[in-house]
Amino acid sequence: MKIRVGFGYDVHRLEEGKDFWLGGIKVPHTHGAVGHSDADVLIHVICDALLGAANLRDIGFHFSDKDPKFKGIDSKILLKEVVALLEAKGFSIGNIDSTICLELPKVNPHIPEMKKCLSEVMGIEEEDISIKATTTERLGFVGKAEGVAAYATVLIQK
Repeated sequence: MKIRVGFGYDVHRLEEGKDFWLGGIKVPHTHGAVGHSDADVLIHVICDALLGAANLRDIGFHFSDKDPKFKGIDSKILLKEVVALLEAKGFSIGNIDSTICLELPKVNPHIPEMKKCLSEVMGIEEEDISIKATTTERLGFVGKAEGVAAYATVLIQK
């Protein structure tokens, strides 16, 4: 059995009046993330970590922000495509460990729904998805509520 790990990191600016998509669900908040797609930072880091583990480059390589067909796209569609790319190379997902850095809104109440959504999109057990949330103690762009950041580490196997 071949085992590989991957790591992902992403940030998005927050803007008033935008929808806030996180972990595949719409989270109620006055501000939302800005990006070419729906700007779901958690899905983006999971995609990058999975692609990196399989040595398939990164999310920008596969889904360019210069390509109009990805404008406003639901990131769950991108994640499904990433999983298909992995499966085409003979890999399956072992587990995902992720952290969202955000001052507001509080993420913890939404984690069960995010895990359920991501589990369905990727075809893996909820138990294989860890989502944690933290603040940056009001430091930096996250602490000033100017943006959101996320990290993910994944294990894949062949």
